[in-house]
Amino acid sequence: MDNQKVWFVTGASKGLGLALIKQLLDQGHQVAATSRSIEELNEGADAKPSANYLPLNVDLRSEDSVGKAIAQTIQQFGRIDVVVNNAGYGLAGSLEELSDEEARANFDINVFGSLNVIRKVMPHLRRQLSGHIFNISSIGGFTGYFPGFGIYCATKFAVQGFTEALAAEAEPFGIHATIVSPGYFRTSFLSTDSLNVPKHQIDAYQSVRESQDQHQNLIDGNQQGDPEKAAAAIIQVATEPNPPLHLFLGQDAYDLAYQKMDAVKGNLESLKELITSTAF
Repeated sequence: MDNQKVWFVTGASKGLGLALIKQLLDQGHQVAATSRSIEELNEGADAKPSANYLPLNVDLRSEDSVGKAIAQTIQQFGRIDVVVNNAGYGLAGSLEELSDEEARANFDINVFGSLNVIRKVMPHLRRQLSGHIFNISSIGGFTGYFPGFGIYCATKFAVQGFTEALAAEAEPFGIHATIVSPGYFRTSFLSTDSLNVPKHQIDAYQSVRESQDQHQNLIDGNQQGDPEKAAAAIIQVATEPNPPLHLFLGQDAYDLAYQKMDAVKGNLESLKELITSTAF
């Protein structure tokens, strides 16, 4: 099939990443999938290594590990067409509660892990003058008014920022970049193995504790978003000749994006005289 592509997907052992690689394999694409656990990855995908499927054990914090994974993918498939930086985890806790170590660990995976992949894959994409990089952000990377999710939102705001710059830098080489900003999807993202909480909690932050409890005990398992449909949407966008820079997924993401844009517009207009009065 002419539309078959080589995909490189991180964080593929569960959630959106797993839904994505299963659909891709079913459609006949060639897939390199990364995880911290090959066993968990193969079990979830219900697949074994084959001519179309390359499972990879990768530490995204290590440039060397990422570089070897990219090289293995090129060696097996000859090229990479689509990259999906999906690996990441949630972190709940107020800015005061979270330690420097906890905050930096979240950035190491959610931000620097993706940057390691981009740094290692771009030379190949530039040489072939084509490619598409999807960076999975969150609606929390577009609007951050969520008590207890400041650091997580900061990591996803960073993804939004560097992806916009990447889109401008990569355009002359025929390479596209898309920011994916999902709302709440019914994955394991809010489970205890995906959502970290502070080691030292401060009782005074009642709103943070309430938000944390709501996410872990009320929202988890009841999210309205279907990860299978989110994966299908990403695959569809990858076929478009002029794909969008911003891809919001979910009614909640759509509504929250407009709330943020309306709020910013309100601030601009209400303070227009002050804002525009600062020139010499």
